[in-house]
Amino acid sequence: MLRIKGGRVYDPEAGIDGQVRDICIRDGKIVESVEGAAELDASGMIVFPGGVDVHTHVAGGSINFARAMSPEDHRRAQAFIRTQVTRSGLGGYAPTTFATGYLYAAMGWTTVNEAAVPVLSARHTHEELHDIPVLDKSLLVLMANNEIFIDLIEAGEYERARDVVAWYIWAAKAYGIKAVNPGGVAAWKWGHDAKALSAPVPGYNKVTPGDIIQTLARIADELRLPHPIHLHCNNLGAPGNVATTLETMQRLEGHRAHLAHLQYHAYGGDGWDSMCSAATQVAEYFNANPHMTTDAGAVLFGDTVTITADGPWQHLLYKLTGRKWGNLDVENETGCGIVPYTYKPSNLVNAVQWAVGLELLLLIDDPWRVFLTTDHPNGACFWRYPEILQLLMSAPFRQACMEKLPAKIKQRIVLPELDREYTLLEIATITSAGPARALGLPHKGGLAVGKDADIVIYNPQDDIAHMFGHPRYVLKGGQIVVDDGEIRSTPAGREIICQPQFSPDIEQFLRPKFEDCYTMSFENYPVEMERVAEPLIHPCPSPTDT
Repeated sequence: MLRIKGGRVYDPEAGIDGQVRDICIRDGKIVESVEGAAELDASGMIVFPGGVDVHTHVAGGSINFARAMSPEDHRRAQAFIRTQVTRSGLGGYAPTTFATGYLYAAMGWTTVNEAAVPVLSARHTHEELHDIPVLDKSLLVLMANNEIFIDLIEAGEYERARDVVAWYIWAAKAYGIKAVNPGGVAAWKWGHDAKALSAPVPGYNKVTPGDIIQTLARIADELRLPHPIHLHCNNLGAPGNVATTLETMQRLEGHRAHLAHLQYHAYGGDGWDSMCSAATQVAEYFNANPHMTTDAGAVLFGDTVTITADGPWQHLLYKLTGRKWGNLDVENETGCGIVPYTYKPSNLVNAVQWAVGLELLLLIDDPWRVFLTTDHPNGACFWRYPEILQLLMSAPFRQACMEKLPAKIKQRIVLPELDREYTLLEIATITSAGPARALGLPHKGGLAVGKDADIVIYNPQDDIAHMFGHPRYVLKGGQIVVDDGEIRSTPAGREIICQPQFSPDIEQFLRPKFEDCYTMSFENYPVEMERVAEPLIHPCPSPTDT
């Protein structure tokens, strides 16, 4: 039992904006009161719910590939030395598993969502997630380029397609659906892409990327998944892709949807020499359509490594930069590309990208619908989140940073016109309460009675980035895991998975498909429950229930 006494509490869900309150904890949960409990004096301190990262890449084949392709980063990365509490690991822009848990916890994040996992590699991904201490974890399974699923859409067999998606989610022990460049990665296996939402996917007669998007959005709703379709739109990173993004949003009307790393999909211009911000257009449409949520995918200047299931984009990035490039083909399901990258303030394209991420966070008016991410590690590493928080909370600091950019950048962006400054309550919303609600995690993201006792406590400081990067205390399930920057305990986090309903005959349908299409036998494909550490299962009602 523990009482956190006298802190200034920020709990967006409960509407508590800096009120001085006590928080009582028993058995890992927040309770109404405790008698005879130990006390933690938080007088004058800021109390937030633990951070929730709605979109990150921390485990599985792609991040492992990124580590292998970036040995130069290992020599300069922060090293974690084995102690009685911690295990050894490396930080850097693709931290190892143990270091990932330590670095997230050290800045107050307690829950993460691994945003892209092929079913074929899900077993190993769960093993890595188990290795990440402190954090609760979920994962999304890649479905928008699964050939069995696309074949069913082509044949007009919607109900069978819905059962297949539900079976794949449970086979991967996943939490929801991720769609990356729908149709484009299937086309990439033949050297093509799928850029137009209304044109048939190369290799198919009728099915289009738009069909795939709308079908998966409908399926996510009908399966009653707690998190909607999590969509990486077509034409990521390309000048002028705002047209594709707006068309995608229109096709999603009538369905819940989460748009991933929106910064990479909000560009105007008709070429690299004319690329500019289209954040205003995107934000205006988004603000008017409350069925959608998004995360920023913000960019910060410096070195990183880009990883994505969007194989054709990564090949283009390799051609543009001449940097190292790696490509993986996951049979029948998806692909993966890796390119190390450096964002430079002197580069006009990079400067536009840096501005657009901030513009979206400032132009989207509802903090419950836009969340802080960098699409780790693509835009920057997650441990740089405090730098973005400072940019959001201080207009003078933003202006000072813009002075370091090329003078002609101001003709391409709207950031100089924006003077909005986030409040502490809004920061708590975009880092915790909002993403928890979007993921459908009612036990996360707040400080009310019954919530998980995942809590971060900050000493107020004028240096905003330092304050958010160095909390005084971090508690996970009521246990102090960080004390003044030192890792004090490393409890195992839970894995949150969904169990959607599907027809009992779906395995009879799929078994011969595996004999024809996969190198792995059907029996060895699904992830066994015993491989999921500390599972927390979210059962979904039958699609036929009202």
